Amino acid sequence: MLFGISNSALVIALFLYIIAFVAYVLSITGRQWSGKDAAEHTRRYGRAAFGITLAGLGLHLVYFIMRWIGIGHIPVSNLFEFITFLSMMTVMAFVIIYLIYKGPLVGVFALPVAFILLAYAMVFPWEAQPLIPSLQSVWLYIHVTTAAAGEAFFAIAFAAGLMYLLRVIDYKAGTKRERRQQRWMEFTLFAVLVVVGFAAAVFTFRGAGYEASFVGEQVVNDNGVEQTVETTVEYVLPPITSPAGFELVSMDPFLGQTKPLMEAPAWMKGVDAGRKLNTFIWSVIFGLGMYGLLRLALRKPLGAAISPILRDIDPGDLDEICYRAIAIGFPIFTLGALIFAMIWAHMAWNRFWGWDPKEVWALVTWLFYSAYLHLRLGRGWIGRRSAWLAVMGFVVVMFTLIGVNLIIAGLHSYAGV
Repeated sequence: MLFGISNSALVIALFLYIIAFVAYVLSITGRQWSGKDAAEHTRRYGRAAFGITLAGLGLHLVYFIMRWIGIGHIPVSNLFEFITFLSMMTVMAFVIIYLIYKGPLVGVFALPVAFILLAYAMVFPWEAQPLIPSLQSVWLYIHVTTAAAGEAFFAIAFAAGLMYLLRVIDYKAGTKRERRQQRWMEFTLFAVLVVVGFAAAVFTFRGAGYEASFVGEQVVNDNGVEQTVETTVEYVLPPITSPAGFELVSMDPFLGQTKPLMEAPAWMKGVDAGRKLNTFIWSVIFGLGMYGLLRLALRKPLGAAISPILRDIDPGDLDEICYRAIAIGFPIFTLGALIFAMIWAHMAWNRFWGWDPKEVWALVTWLFYSAYLHLRLGRGWIGRRSAWLAVMGFVVVMFTLIGVNLIIAGLHSYAGV
């Protein structure tokens, strides 16, 4: 019963975030044909969008509380739960920024970040899992929630930075500098579509009931003793790549394909390496497909199509929001991802620091945003350079959260799937 309410609330929250995004877009674009009532149009649609956002956030909280009650611990112990929580914190961070600046403009990009994260989380298994011993600590609550809160403000900075760049890049200019910026912006938007493509690919084939399975032998280390066990790998996407050394057991035909096109490289170790490579390839395929369709429909680069929508927005406001979001998020992230994490690490593994990949990349993230604040405050990096750093910083954050869990094995691999 609790899980049914929780899951339903989460799905409805996703749709409310999408509706709120549309309302935010109308609040910005609609004023272009509202004449003298442009300001009133922006306020009216902005308030409606904010109200829908709060409704979505309320349902998101219902999901969170119901799941917490149902499983008996805070739901942040696997990728589905953590990214869902990060999406909720991103919306909360946006609400705070909205109340500070009293403007709907950041909602045009902040809400897509939130619902893309939420859709991405929904791809992973929803089943509740018991906590492993090292997670059975109050520091799970403190470390993970504060780290996610800091990262949520980094997500808002990413949205504001991306909007700033789309606002100031001159798509009519032909200088070398502007063309380079245009190419990088187009690549950034394509990368976002690849992430969307991942969710679209999995939802499409999972909805169609697609299945393929492989069997093979894997060497595992059990308390220092290596042994070979037979392992089965299940695919929900048509296998372009199969696990290295594994044999096909069964496979639903797809477009005449009855066997994998190739085997994953042998150097990609791990039983899930082939499946991860296969998922990445399908994400790129779907991303390319969506990008191509949008280019055909718009008949221009995506950045050039979005830029005119933002022409009435003051870039100085976006630059300020970008900086303020990082200024708020950085100390919170420092507490959660470094200080509280080290305390928990000492309690769980009897050491404050190890060279676990997640710990290393958390430090890389902290150093990156430290450099951002130093360059911003000490060297006067404002405007474009500051915005590009905010965009790049969130890429580092997402690799730390997702790439490390899915690609690199380590003590935090429990959160992988």
